[in-house]
Amino acid sequence: MNFDYFFFKKKVLFGLAMASLISTSTFAVNNEKLKTVIKAQEKNYLVTLKDLVNIESDSKNIDGLKHISKFIAEQLKLTGAEVNIIQSQDIHKLQGTPEELGPIVKAVLKGHGKSKIMLIAHMDTVYPKGQLKDNPFKIEGNKAYGLGVLDDKQGIALIVSVLNTLKKINYQDYGTITVLVNADEEISSPSSRKLITDTAKDQDIVLSFESSGKESSLSLATSGIASAHLNIRGKASHAGSNPEEGVNALTELSYQISQMQDLSQPEKGVKLNWTVASAGKTQNVIPDTANAYADVRALKLEDFHKIEKILQERIKNKKIAASEVTLSFEVIRPPLITNDQSIKLAKHAQSIYQKELNLPIEVRIKPLGGGTDAAFAGLESKAAIVEGIGLRGDGFHNAKEEYIVLDTIVPRIYLATRLIIDASSKQ
Repeated sequence: MNFDYFFFKKKVLFGLAMASLISTSTFAVNNEKLKTVIKAQEKNYLVTLKDLVNIESDSKNIDGLKHISKFIAEQLKLTGAEVNIIQSQDIHKLQGTPEELGPIVKAVLKGHGKSKIMLIAHMDTVYPKGQLKDNPFKIEGNKAYGLGVLDDKQGIALIVSVLNTLKKINYQDYGTITVLVNADEEISSPSSRKLITDTAKDQDIVLSFESSGKESSLSLATSGIASAHLNIRGKASHAGSNPEEGVNALTELSYQISQMQDLSQPEKGVKLNWTVASAGKTQNVIPDTANAYADVRALKLEDFHKIEKILQERIKNKKIAASEVTLSFEVIRPPLITNDQSIKLAKHAQSIYQKELNLPIEVRIKPLGGGTDAAFAGLESKAAIVEGIGLRGDGFHNAKEEYIVLDTIVPRIYLATRLIIDASSKQ
């Protein structure tokens, strides 16, 4: 046998097979063959996901976050990306922000086209170190369970699989694909929010790989989240023998809260609710301090500024003149506001899911109550932004019940891959 001819022939046949999947001029997708390529990755996806889940990485577990960030970086390097692990020094300090924060993994793939695509997910979880031994990764039927398996380690594994798919089909018609995986999403992204905003400025599309929830859906808008903190200082005295010599901080706090009950405007998406309060430590002592916290939601960033201005004005009106009343206000997450580009991209995703996969998917244009890192991407960008690219599942923040639905792995890899290809072919 002529071995040179044999291997040449095999090479030509392989090239012809790939040509049926790829057109080098305007990359035409053979849907069924693309699905076959993706289906072959399902096993690797689960291996990667298991490895991710079995690394404990709550937002304050710095050793765990450093460990998982190195693992993620290694996985992304295998896709051909240029990868950096960043320790941000640009920190937006919030109440409760820990002194030390985890790293950010940034990966960039450079292609031959013009499109600029951004993919985001997070590596941190809400589960304190020590829970893994009782809650290891496991598969039962059509579900996989584990700490952070849904929120958001499925999203990291999904991004890796999408990039591996592009590599396997030798697709490079994009301009750049930028991946950011942060380690502080569960504590409102104090060290990564600016990087997300800055990176998103010149992107064409941003895909956020948070879960699509129990039902298959894509989200285009969320409310913003803020916090108001009332602090009252008074004067302690004995409640039985000389209460009149004291300045009751609790009484003043009650008055302040009572005069702030009319600030919600649900029809406009503005909601202010006092949710936590504390005062005093001993029953027979007039309390000299009192505190209360309010959860504030809004659909527009300017609404937060309006509410803060009103609150600062109202605290000037006191029941007890001798009391000292201060109020602090911080925007924890801005709202994600949809645009025409986002709606168009989401509708295209819906069409792919329904027509090519014969699966239902909902596009949610009305804002959801929770916050998202995608909102930081939208602050200074005109990009099409879609949240909820990740797998279906439920049991958020419940160590025993958090799960993903396994038969959504292949459809979601396919969807994200197609969105990248289609966005790039239009450039």
